Amino acid sequence: MPMEKKKGKMPTLLDFADKRSQPNLGIEEIIAKEVSAKNEKEQMVHNANQSTRTTTESETKVVWYSIIDEAIINNAHLLSYYYDSERNTALLCFYDEDRNTLVYWYDKTDHKPYFIVSEEPTEAEKLIPKDLKGRVVSLERIEKVNPLSMKKEKYTKITVTDPLAVKELRGRFRDSWESTIKYHQNFIYDRRLIPGYKYKVSGKILAPVEIGSTSAKDLRTVFDGESEEVQRFAEELYGLFELPPPIPKMVAIDVEVYSPYANRLPNVATAPYPILSIAIAGTDGRKKVLAISYPHASKSPIKDKFLGEIEVEIFDSEHAMLMEAFRILGDYQVIYSYNGDNFDLPYLRNRARVLGFRPQEVPIREFQDYYTFKRAIHIDLYKVFENKALKTYAFGGNYRENTLDSVAMSIIGVGKVKIEESPGMLGISKLVEYNYRDAEITLALVTRKNFLTWKLLILLSRLTKTGIEELSRSQISNWIRNMLYWEHRKRNFLIPKQEDILKHKKEIKSKAIIKGKKYAGAIVLDPPVGVFFNILVLDFASLYPSIMKVWNLSYETVNPSYECRNLKEIPDVKHVVCMDRKGMTSLMIGTMRDLRVKVYKKKSKDKNLSNEQKEWYNTVQSALKVLLNASYGVFGSDAFALYAPPVAESVTAIGRFTIMSTIKKALALGLRVLYGDTDSMFIWNPEKEALTKLVGEVEKEFSLDLEIDKEFRYVAFSGLKKNYLAVTNSDEVVIKGLLGKKRNQPEFLKSSFSEVIVMLKEIKTPKDFSEIHDKIKDKVKEIYRRLKNMGYTLDELAFNVMLNKDIDGYVKNTPQHVKAALLLKNFDRRLVKGDIISYVKVKNKEGVKPVAMAKLSEVDVDKYLEIARTTFEQILKTINISWEDIEGVARLESFFGK
Repeated sequence: MPMEKKKGKMPTLLDFADKRSQPNLGIEEIIAKEVSAKNEKEQMVHNANQSTRTTTESETKVVWYSIIDEAIINNAHLLSYYYDSERNTALLCFYDEDRNTLVYWYDKTDHKPYFIVSEEPTEAEKLIPKDLKGRVVSLERIEKVNPLSMKKEKYTKITVTDPLAVKELRGRFRDSWESTIKYHQNFIYDRRLIPGYKYKVSGKILAPVEIGSTSAKDLRTVFDGESEEVQRFAEELYGLFELPPPIPKMVAIDVEVYSPYANRLPNVATAPYPILSIAIAGTDGRKKVLAISYPHASKSPIKDKFLGEIEVEIFDSEHAMLMEAFRILGDYQVIYSYNGDNFDLPYLRNRARVLGFRPQEVPIREFQDYYTFKRAIHIDLYKVFENKALKTYAFGGNYRENTLDSVAMSIIGVGKVKIEESPGMLGISKLVEYNYRDAEITLALVTRKNFLTWKLLILLSRLTKTGIEELSRSQISNWIRNMLYWEHRKRNFLIPKQEDILKHKKEIKSKAIIKGKKYAGAIVLDPPVGVFFNILVLDFASLYPSIMKVWNLSYETVNPSYECRNLKEIPDVKHVVCMDRKGMTSLMIGTMRDLRVKVYKKKSKDKNLSNEQKEWYNTVQSALKVLLNASYGVFGSDAFALYAPPVAESVTAIGRFTIMSTIKKALALGLRVLYGDTDSMFIWNPEKEALTKLVGEVEKEFSLDLEIDKEFRYVAFSGLKKNYLAVTNSDEVVIKGLLGKKRNQPEFLKSSFSEVIVMLKEIKTPKDFSEIHDKIKDKVKEIYRRLKNMGYTLDELAFNVMLNKDIDGYVKNTPQHVKAALLLKNFDRRLVKGDIISYVKVKNKEGVKPVAMAKLSEVDVDKYLEIARTTFEQILKTINISWEDIEGVARLESFFGK
């Protein structure tokens, strides 16, 4: 049965294509004129079909815009929070498990923005200009503990009417504190609210739901002998971890837009081109694609309403399609996209406006640095999987590029549908397949392993006191800042400014080895060259967090400004740390470390628990790992609000001292240590008895745990630090520092490198080595010969690099892909941010040419040989093959015609 089309005639893509033949107009001008000319007609059609194509204004407000202020809420998880500028108050967003919907609560306590100054109230009042006095609510004398002096001190709290007043007033005083904290975050600190946690709301009262647990004995065992403060903090964290997160109704979307240019995303601000299709994949089983009729649709028609399991609905009107998409999305509480902040959401919003939608009919709203929905949470997974801490510690660093295709292939084993043409040139069935796959794999990145990604974000929200929308878009230094600020406010500590800390703790006493670093980092031993079988990697369990705990490292305890009875000197750097009282960071990081290592890593493998429980506890230990591994480094970054170089420098100094002492102990026990890196040691063919003794000695002397991290069948060392290839007994390949998988490498290099890796996995014993050695040598010789003989196509040789900004934005330097883009621009190609530039290296002044303008005879073969050498030489060294061997043999064989 043929599909029924939604009525309401709109200009088709054929209209746009016909206009391109006009010689004196660019495509943007043509589209602008076309949109302007059609707007009136579109509005007439819109009005004529009002009953079928849109809701009434009041209905739209109920579904998308009107937020109902709830006074009574049960079983609701706090997901996000905002500052509502219209009401001038804080707004909290909860997920109500009982009603399976989002509910909202406006502040009912009359909480106001404020900041803190040192002046007396009378003196402070004199400094406030007359035109701003009306925005000051009160000046109140308060007492806070200054963590840098550990004394109670008097300050003046200036409460104002709105957040902008803080910004306008703070510069009027000698000093101000807590004046750069965003108001909505300040509200969370003051109310001691925990994002991601469950609450019962009754009017003004927001009460956390008590979670009973029969496993409290775990804490008593682990923290027996610790201070009451540590035990209390452990109990607080335990409550966060024992409450499983809710699973709201979720959906992933992907939008395909017509563009007259290949490899270019249309301008989101003007949204000049039609939206071709919108794919929707929901956790409720919905698999749907909405599409408009367009000229090339008939190339591969759909005969009925479904393409496989995908429901397809085709519209004659783009306006009607958007209204239906907005209606469907109203069914979900959490909406996912991939790069939706930069493209899908702003394009949907602005395209709707171009088509004449009223503001209340568009469910998308813009914040300062992201887009979301008026009645749903929006999470852009690009920002999640781009996050360095999550990428490394939660997702195993399994992907190198942050594209949807690369991430999905690495994590779920399914990538994007490959297409040779732009979406607008595809037949409708191919477009639907391509579009839906993107939404499908986006959702799969969330739902895999029983919603691991979602649960991880909820846990991190709880730990870091950060709303899930903000957390998913910010770096880990912001998470740790929020976590520490929350604890400062709980303890009535003044939150110091960075310059306050640096007055007392600026001095760095070690010299950085790596250029650009401020102080000496971790120790890395020089590795040997060659292949070694039966390698055991010993790892200090959370070395740096353990050091912070054992040595009481915190910004207020290192080089203290107050009198201290018990000072301890840091090895090598001669900083001192006060051991009189527990440092805030030491307490928090140390407790989280113990919970991870001694409780949740064990629970995640406990055979007495259900698979669902074990998966949850594995998520807990993963979330803790993410935070713990970044906990020391933030203090060495001047972008961190509590930047304290001596803290970070002390951590690495103690780390160097510990690992060198451990290596000496290992050698004394007859263990052969081939390599050491930061917190791990590579030991060749170790004896079990010596290992057991080493572990015991380290635990006794340093209060640190040594554990087996990996068992490698063999490791191939190149002789360079942080540069090796290893294969585990389960055939997992671990590559450190080798360049073959580097993003943007030409396809011929990436595919060849992958082939070599497969060969290396085939080595099971030293006897296999000779055969594989020859195979690899032959493979690299083949690459050398093909390059010399121009045996690759331009596409195989092409570098594909995206413009991260408009061409005019590259001022200080001009990378090679920009040089190629400038050549395209000279030939009237309009290039903007987001365009993919495909280029090859050639023998001309610029050294590059776009693929579209290049000839194979122009290719600079020597440059490609140099790149091939850089890529493979490191592997070749590990198996005793020199690049000169490759060159010499290949030339000799070429001479004899082989």
